[in-house]
Amino acid sequence: MRREIPLIIVFLFGIFMIVQFFIPHRSFAFLYQEFNNWTIIIGIFTMVVGIGSLITVHYSKIKSKTPGWGYSVVTLVALFGMATIGLLGGTEHELFLNLYRFGLSPVTATMFSLLAFFIASAAYRAFRARTVLATLLLIAAVVVMLGRVPVGQIMTAWLPDWLQLQNIAQFLLEIPNVAAKRAIYIGVGLGVAAVSLKIILGIERTWLGGDGGK
Repeated sequence: MRREIPLIIVFLFGIFMIVQFFIPHRSFAFLYQEFNNWTIIIGIFTMVVGIGSLITVHYSKIKSKTPGWGYSVVTLVALFGMATIGLLGGTEHELFLNLYRFGLSPVTATMFSLLAFFIASAAYRAFRARTVLATLLLIAAVVVMLGRVPVGQIMTAWLPDWLQLQNIAQFLLEIPNVAAKRAIYIGVGLGVAAVSLKIILGIERTWLGGDGGK
C-alpha cells in the first residue's frame, strides 16, 4: 500500500485538475484554490527538507575536511545568519537589506558574469560555419549583435531602411525567432502533457523513488 496510496492520490488530483479547467463552476474554483493553498503548504515543508539536506551535506564536508570545505562554512554561516536576522528583525530590517544588496546581489551578478564566458565559448563552437545551417546561424547572430549596438547602426545608416542592420535584426527577432520559440513551446507543452498523463495514469513511477515500478 505504500505505493498504491500515492498513485491513487496523484490520479484523483490529476483528473480533478484536468476536469476543473473545462468546468467554470464556482465550486470547482473554490476547490482549485484550496488545493493550491495546500500545494503552498506542502512546498514549505519540502523547503524545510531541502534546508535540512543542505545543512547535512555541508556539515559532512566540514567534518571530513574535504577539499573546498571552507566554502561550506561560508554557506552555513550565511544561511543561519540571514535566517536569524530575518526572523528577529524581519525582511525589512536594515541589516538584512544591506546583506542582500551588498552581499547576495554582487555574488549573483558575479556568477552570471562568469556564465558569459561559457556562453561565448559555446557560441564559438556552435557558430563555426561547417554546414549550411551553421552558416545561417552565424550570419543571423552577427546581424543581430551588430544591429543592437550603435556601431552597427552607424555602419548602415546610409542604406535604405529595409537594409539597415537594426531593422534586419528587429525582423529576425520578431518573425523567425518568435516562430521558432513558439514551435519549441508547443513541443515542450506536448512533452509536459504526455509526461503528466503518464504520471496520472501510473505509467511513469520513477517519482516514487527506489525501484518505482513495484
